[in-house]
Amino acid sequence: MESALQSCLFMLMLNNLLMLGTTRLMWLIRLTAFQGILLAGMLLSLEHALLAGAVLLIKGALLPSLLWRTRKRLHSHQRMKPRLHVAVGVLAGMGGLVLSLWLEARLVNLPALFPPQLLPTALTTLFCGLILVVGRTTALSQVIGYLMAENGIFLLGMPLMTAGTMWFELALLLDVFVAVFVMGIAINHIGNTFESIDVGRFRSLRD
Repeated sequence: MESALQSCLFMLMLNNLLMLGTTRLMWLIRLTAFQGILLAGMLLSLEHALLAGAVLLIKGALLPSLLWRTRKRLHSHQRMKPRLHVAVGVLAGMGGLVLSLWLEARLVNLPALFPPQLLPTALTTLFCGLILVVGRTTALSQVIGYLMAENGIFLLGMPLMTAGTMWFELALLLDVFVAVFVMGIAINHIGNTFESIDVGRFRSLRD
């Protein structure tokens, strides 16, 4: 089980950098789905089968399908023009990874709570999600960044999951699902009203 957890953490690290490096919304949604599958695999390796199934259903299937349908309805372009250069975003993500690894080495009592590499992976996922939010110009890609950041927070709470706290995590998953569902509807209405969902165009507004 420990080797399976470490493999999932390593693939999640690579997935984070790939999400920062892609400029195609289609691949960004696919990588989001893969991230949900990896989270479910980690929970399964920690013997949280019920929560793993919920994560696989919500984060690995329902949310990506909602994002996919929204993309098709908006007729969004395949390539996105990021506000932050792709190379700069990837380098920032790698810098967050290095900082997280340094922080893990500095915390003495950490091994008693977190399995190896879990804390740096969680912090890097959270940081990469924030980079997507501030570095991309379309509302749909920023929603994906929000989901990515929430996955990092979810990873931070993973070692604290016991029989009593599991239901809190399930409630949190449902809250996230409802929030993204509402954001998807909002983005759909924006797309039906305006020609573009590029948030950078708000700077061209005049009184």
